[in-house]
Parts: sequence; C-alpha cells; structure tokens
Amino acid sequence: MGMADRIDVVIPAFNEADSIGLVLDGLLRPKTGVSVVRRVVVADNNSRDATASVARQHGATVVPAPIQGYGSACLAALSHLRDDPPDVVVFVDADFSDDPDDLPLILAPILSGEIEMVIGSRTLKPQPPGAFTPQQYFGNKLACFLMRILFGARFTDLGPFRAIRWDSLERLRMCDPNYGWTVEMQIKAARQKLRFAEVAVNYRPRKFGVSKVSGSIKGTILAGYKILLLIGRYGVFQR
Repeated sequence: MGMADRIDVVIPAFNEADSIGLVLDGLLRPKTGVSVVRRVVVADNNSRDATASVARQHGATVVPAPIQGYGSACLAALSHLRDDPPDVVVFVDADFSDDPDDLPLILAPILSGEIEMVIGSRTLKPQPPGAFTPQQYFGNKLACFLMRILFGARFTDLGPFRAIRWDSLERLRMCDPNYGWTVEMQIKAARQKLRFAEVAVNYRPRKFGVSKVSGSIKGTILAGYKILLLIGRYGVFQR
C-alpha cells in the first residue's frame, strides 16, 4: 500500500452536536505523513439535536442510521461506502474523547503494508484523570483477558479509534447492531488471523454531555453483558 490509498472515516453519532465539529475539523486538518482523508461519513443515529447539520457544515457526508445502536450506525455508514469503497476505513467516536491528531499513528502500520487492522489503545500510555470510568477500565481488562485466553489475541483495549483495510473488514462480515461492535471486530480479526497491531493514543474526559454507555448504569450493564456474550459465543459455542 502507498500514500495514495483512499482513506475514509466513519463516525457513528447520536446527539453529539457540541463535539462533532471539533472531531471533523481535527480529522480533516492536513497532517504530516498521511494522505488526505477522502471523505468522512457521519451516521446520524436518530439525533434529536443539530448533529447532522453541524456535521455537514464541517465537511462530512451524513447518512441516516434509523435503527438505534452503535453497530447499526456503523453498518449504515459502511453500506454507503460500499458504492465506492476506500482502501482503508477508520472508525472514531463523535464525542471528541479521542484525539483526531492521532490519525497518523493509527494509519501508519496499515499504510506501510504490513498490518491489516490497528486498534488505538488508550491503556498503553497514562491518560488524564477521569478519562476512564472504573467500569470502563475493568470491562476492558476483563474482555482483553478473555480474548487472550480464548483466541490467543493480545489486545489491551477495545478502543473505538481504529483502522482496517476495507477488504479485510468485508471478510469479517460484521453484524452486531449495538454494544458488541468493537469486540466483534477484534474477535473475528483474531479468528481469521488478520495481521493486527495496537498503537498508544490519547484519551481525555468527555467535554460535552454524558457517555451513552459508561455514563449510565443501564448502558454499562448492557454493554458489559453484550461484550461477554459475544466473547462466549465465538470463543466457546462456535469453536
């Protein structure tokens, strides 16, 4: 792969009008050593605020994602990309907790031609106080431990900021509609023996609003349940 590779970014978004512009400005800002991002697709997951209009104002293509759920939003964006697919697709959240300036770090191993998937790991470097909730930290540790035991995959995080070759992603046949999207990708990548790597990325406390997952007891429980369910399904029942 070379520096002329087509790079598209997918951002699932639900009521993120305050932060989506900051994310897009950071992603679309020219960066040393990285091809210009060809397009950013924001999958608007039934936002009740101005997420869609702000995203368009900051240079994104907005597609509707009417079925509620993180994974459903990602799938809606990928369906849009399939008409003219990129070489590499990047996933990043809309809440500005991830640093868009880390994009070159995420892409470098893939653009070198050696790696098919890169996870931006938030646990490989110290982060500001409050960046992780206790339940996030514990859930990550447990999920990564189980993936190592069941699949031999040495991950340190389920970080949402990640990149993968389009052809590799298509082979994974992603399908989870909600909280299990990130862990499904990592499990299937391990099972299909994709060449993957992790890079240390910055992570900061959420500036606007409350996390849809870790910001509520219900979201935390549902996410934890779904992640463990998928690990069990693929690690035990589908072996």
